[in-house]
Amino acid sequence: MAEPDARGIRVGFLTKSALTKVEELSDFPDGLSPVQVDDEGGTIEQMGRSALRARIRKGGATIDVVSVHLKSKLLSYPGGRFSPRDEGERARYSVYALHRRAAEAPAVRAGAVELLGGDGRENRVIVAGDLNDEPQAATTQILLGPGGSEFGSTGFDRADKGDADRMWNLELLIPEDERFTRIYRCQRELIDHILVGHALTDSIDSVTTGGVGISSVTDSPGRRNAAEASDYRPLVATFNLN
Repeated sequence: MAEPDARGIRVGFLTKSALTKVEELSDFPDGLSPVQVDDEGGTIEQMGRSALRARIRKGGATIDVVSVHLKSKLLSYPGGRFSPRDEGERARYSVYALHRRAAEAPAVRAGAVELLGGDGRENRVIVAGDLNDEPQAATTQILLGPGGSEFGSTGFDRADKGDADRMWNLELLIPEDERFTRIYRCQRELIDHILVGHALTDSIDSVTTGGVGISSVTDSPGRRNAAEASDYRPLVATFNLN
């Protein structure tokens, strides 16, 4: 597991196979300025929750996996508040949260680029976790790398130089009626994602969010303090590595 954040939240792996090359990813990439996070001008240069990467061997294949949990869309304010004093404070802290998530995405992307090694057609790489944004959000799109193809599009079966660095989002392989992992204010959201390098695009058997019933959540996390079940549906992908 990675080191926990201030709230004790962290990412990790649950596996029956041995892991190697386990390493945390946290630093923002070179060239990216520190990000402001509060009204006092405080800044950060690392992810709030480190990503964790590891290597696993399965079925004769070597796979590098990165587990991610980007900055939440849930806003928190000074003093541990989850409610703003006024609309101005809400707007400012919305920007701070968005900037944090936007800076964390290229930190993870830099780690994926290193693992792909310019040869995504051969090097098997998975980036998975709670990205806290929808598939078309700018932060999610950063992780995909070069644009040009999605599953099912006319460009998917056409090889190009972008395939060496591109990550493919499995969202379109989820049955349409299951294409959500959270219900926020009664609206379904897909904010958890599994991205794979080109070498794994032909190995996918199925992708599902488990068919688990969940309740709608709000901006008041304290209302779920007594909850026994998760407010997220599990995003599960099965691969055939033979």
